[in-house]
Amino acid sequence: MAVPTQFAYRTSKIIGVIDAAPVYQPLPGFIRPEGSSRCCVYSPCGRYFAWASPERVTVSDASVGHVIATLPAENVFELGFSPLGSFIITWQRPSKDDNGDAIKNLKVWTVLGGESPGTEVDEHTVVGRFVQKSQTGWNLQYTFDEQYCARVVTNEIQFYRSEDLGTVWNRLRVEGVSDFAVSPGKNHAIAVFVPERKGQPAAVKVYNVPEFAGPVSQKNFFKGDKVQLKWNSEGTTVIVLAQTEVDKSGKSYYGETTLYLLSANGGFDSRIELDKDGPIHDVTWSPNSKEFGVVYGYMPAKTTIFDTRAKATHSFALGPRNTIHFSPHGRFVLVAGFGNLAGQMDIYDLEKNYQKICTIEASNASVCEFSPDGKHILTATTSPRLRVDNGVRIWHVGGGLMYNENLQELYHVTWRPQSPATQPIEDPLHPVPTPHASALEYLGTVKTPSKPAGAYRPPGARGQLTPLAFKREDEGGAAYVSNGSLSLGIGVNGFGKPRRREVPGAELAPEEGNGTPSNAAVDGDEQLSKAALKNKKKRESKKAKDAAEKATGLTPAPEKSLPGAFPSPSRSPERRDRKGHERNRSRGYFEPRPQSRPDRRDARRTHDHQLHPKTPPASTAKNNGVAPLKATKESPPPDVTVTSPGSAGTPQDKKTRALLKKLRAIDDLKMRRAGGEKLEGTQIKKMDTEDEVRNELEALGWNE
Repeated sequence: MAVPTQFAYRTSKIIGVIDAAPVYQPLPGFIRPEGSSRCCVYSPCGRYFAWASPERVTVSDASVGHVIATLPAENVFELGFSPLGSFIITWQRPSKDDNGDAIKNLKVWTVLGGESPGTEVDEHTVVGRFVQKSQTGWNLQYTFDEQYCARVVTNEIQFYRSEDLGTVWNRLRVEGVSDFAVSPGKNHAIAVFVPERKGQPAAVKVYNVPEFAGPVSQKNFFKGDKVQLKWNSEGTTVIVLAQTEVDKSGKSYYGETTLYLLSANGGFDSRIELDKDGPIHDVTWSPNSKEFGVVYGYMPAKTTIFDTRAKATHSFALGPRNTIHFSPHGRFVLVAGFGNLAGQMDIYDLEKNYQKICTIEASNASVCEFSPDGKHILTATTSPRLRVDNGVRIWHVGGGLMYNENLQELYHVTWRPQSPATQPIEDPLHPVPTPHASALEYLGTVKTPSKPAGAYRPPGARGQLTPLAFKREDEGGAAYVSNGSLSLGIGVNGFGKPRRREVPGAELAPEEGNGTPSNAAVDGDEQLSKAALKNKKKRESKKAKDAAEKATGLTPAPEKSLPGAFPSPSRSPERRDRKGHERNRSRGYFEPRPQSRPDRRDARRTHDHQLHPKTPPASTAKNNGVAPLKATKESPPPDVTVTSPGSAGTPQDKKTRALLKKLRAIDDLKMRRAGGEKLEGTQIKKMDTEDEVRNELEALGWNE
């Protein structure tokens, strides 16, 4: 019979241990500690469960929940176990004693140091003490058999025998080393990382312990300020995920990422070439140590499975995803999108040619883990990322919700580690287990939308096809191309491109080249602001009025203007208008005060002059170089109609326009109903008034 799975969680007030499928109930022998707790952890072997309170550290048997040891360690912020559970490591905040010397805040304890289970472990059971200032990478790293452990110090990595942590057993001297990872396999290997410095490239080197004469494998590369070193479970190959703090090309705010692959025996090393631009979101090894998955590229991201020779074997469909996990037995792979994404999880069956099983909606999830039996998936919403809707949910790989528990201020949740050997390989999809009552209660409260809401569309864009510039690549849109700038400009992927204005319910203006003189002006107006467009209309109205007065002979004589205030009369009207417009935009332009209005005598004198114009003498005209004008028959003035943007017309015209607008709206509703759209009651009533509207139009004398 398979061992039941188990998970533990920590909130701001309690710590709980729950037996999972199929019982879903608290562990009977575990007494929940109340009060503030800072951390909790299972041992990698799954035998022990420990948690830290402000006064002590408590270790319990994970199978039954009984307390087996208590460590007198105060204010512990980090806990860890050795691979076989023989040692427990605690980390406290750095501090100094009365003499100003640093206190050794990293301690290694034997788990079963007391005389009998449940007794307090004596201080003499501390087998090692170190000064560890940084909380990042604070823990010791052990080999698989706990024979050696290692820690990094300045320019070297120190190795100790697990039973004697007071004496350095061996040293690996590497100038500038900042990070390392011990192989989890049966071969004692270690990978070390040296970042870029003084123009030299970064390097990852693999050594065999304790043969430190030279590396057995090495990879040099630039663009590597920090790395993640990920060994496969057999310890034969390591993945290097390199990242820079700043992307000098400006394509990404979070720096640039690259991926490399090194074998532990030095037989292979290569950079993994990715066929989609963008950051690397996640990379994970399969439990079989023969393949790994990578999620990469700008959204929608691409997910690809590679073998140990960095050759792509399968690619999944593009989608908004940034997480990949393999089940413990390696049969299923989970590709999900968490964080600022919607929280969808796609489950694929690798034994059935990557067939997609289901898609699970786990919105706002910040934790996602496969259960040790490979049949269930745990998701949780934790604080402080999200302080509302905190809780734990367990899903079946077939897509059904099995368990739900809402919690207040959930900080941590994790499965109890179990060896795949204790969980026999069965058909995980059949039969489907019965959900817990909490899952049925939760599903009863969730409101299922009648139809997908989709993206919001403004009224002017409804009923139209979505432009390709606004579609994701997996929906048929164009692929994202970074322009090398962190800010979007005009023309990036089609965004910012000016387009013609479309008014809902109005007829579209003719396109360019259809013979309409105002097309160019309309397209140019779209680039002006509202104020500039209003001023332009005023200028055009004034020009039309001046042209009408000039044609009828009512234009007054030009008055003398101040020097520099207005352009010369010799300029054409177009140039005068353009010059004045440019000066209006200038900040330093000073407009003179307008002249006072002429009195009645000046107006009468001007009127008489216009009715009886005096012809200049011929001698004067000749002296000025201008030929005298011959008397010609006066032609009638042209018929010029002055239109103003503010003219509203007669009340009858206003009413006709309003009725025509109603008629167009009724026609639009009829077309929408013919297309199968369901109309509201008010819209149907509006359609019933069509005959009344047409009768009123006929009464006003309007005919189609």
